[in-house]
Amino acid sequence: MLLIYTHKITPRLTYIMRHIFVNILGVELDFTTKVEEFIKHTGPKITYTKQPLQNEFFIRSNELLFEQGINDIQLSIADWEGTPCFFTTGERSNLPYDIFAASFFLISRYEEYLPHVKDIHSRFSPKDSIAYQNGFLQKPVVDIWAYKLLEALKERFDDFEYKIKGYDFVSVLDVATSHCYANRGIARGLAGLLMDLGSLRLKRVIDRILVGLNRMKDPFDNYAELIVLHKKYNVKCNFFFQFADYSKYDKNVSTNSMKFKSLIKYVADYAPVSLAASYSSFTDLELLRKEKANLEEVINRPVNSSKMRYNRVDVPETYRNLITAEFTDDYTMGYTYELGFRAGTCTTFQFYDIPLEVKQPIKIHPFAIHDYALSKIKKDEVILRQVKKITDEVSQVNGTAIVMFSNELLGNKDDRNWMSLYAEILKEQHV
Repeated sequence: MLLIYTHKITPRLTYIMRHIFVNILGVELDFTTKVEEFIKHTGPKITYTKQPLQNEFFIRSNELLFEQGINDIQLSIADWEGTPCFFTTGERSNLPYDIFAASFFLISRYEEYLPHVKDIHSRFSPKDSIAYQNGFLQKPVVDIWAYKLLEALKERFDDFEYKIKGYDFVSVLDVATSHCYANRGIARGLAGLLMDLGSLRLKRVIDRILVGLNRMKDPFDNYAELIVLHKKYNVKCNFFFQFADYSKYDKNVSTNSMKFKSLIKYVADYAPVSLAASYSSFTDLELLRKEKANLEEVINRPVNSSKMRYNRVDVPETYRNLITAEFTDDYTMGYTYELGFRAGTCTTFQFYDIPLEVKQPIKIHPFAIHDYALSKIKKDEVILRQVKKITDEVSQVNGTAIVMFSNELLGNKDDRNWMSLYAEILKEQHV
């Protein structure tokens, strides 16, 4: 067991230490503020404070883990053997940077509490993030720092024990629009036809009619194909269905549709089904609870995982609402239009609520690849290269690579064959 001496044990300190040592490196640890207890300990031990006690493994601490609330922090990014890092520690420290404070800054989403301009959907812009501005958004730096620490500890302690988890790959399927034309009712179907005619979108007019006559399969109805692909390549997946009333930003099939309910039940027989919360439920806790309960009634099992519409996250309110609605896991942490690691990690973590200074009981599963970000890339081979680059980064630190695709994009063959490209991505993971 690793013993950590510090001058003050705080919720921030125990939170981030457990993420790095337990979640990432599989190391058992304990904390002490007593010098005598630290000296008596015969196993591996480190000090995390301002000054070393003797000649032990010492990491000079930044003040961040001993503060409360939000302060304006000035960051200076430097290079640590090819990896960006910040919060320098000085010559006497065994590590040149305080990776615990730096990791807390990224994982807690500290920068999202600071003043910033939100987009039209009240989202934090990736361009305002320190990772984007300093060119390390596509690196899971928290995990990389953890492995650098591990190497230093192995060099110092011959009997250092750790348990590395294996690399994992998860595909998240976002079903905000289950069908393009089918199952939408006469009124919505007719309104859609008139809009397509009015804007001279003749291909959509023809496709709409053929689907209505059962002469063509709805382009978004690709669930059976997806289930076969996931089974073929032994890929973990999770289908997130929106099950909400119609609104400006929520335009799925009616929740009263028996065909829609049957579809959800069918998918739930082969894969986990979770809730893609509606746009309207973002600030409406009772509506969020209602959507969760209604989906649970359809699949006749608990719905524990969520993702928010358009990947909207407002810390800490979004996670407080999800906890109150009794969700245990969330898959919203990532950027829609940028590839990379929003929280700097590819390892599942619990949300830390800075205003309350407490670790909240909800697990956050950060995704690094979103299909909208990939759609900005013109060539298929470049897309595959970008995906491999990120999954290789994750594989090197034995993390979890989470990709997010929608049935809507996978059913789109106008600019490229997305389903074929998706199959190539899964195939690459299966090798």
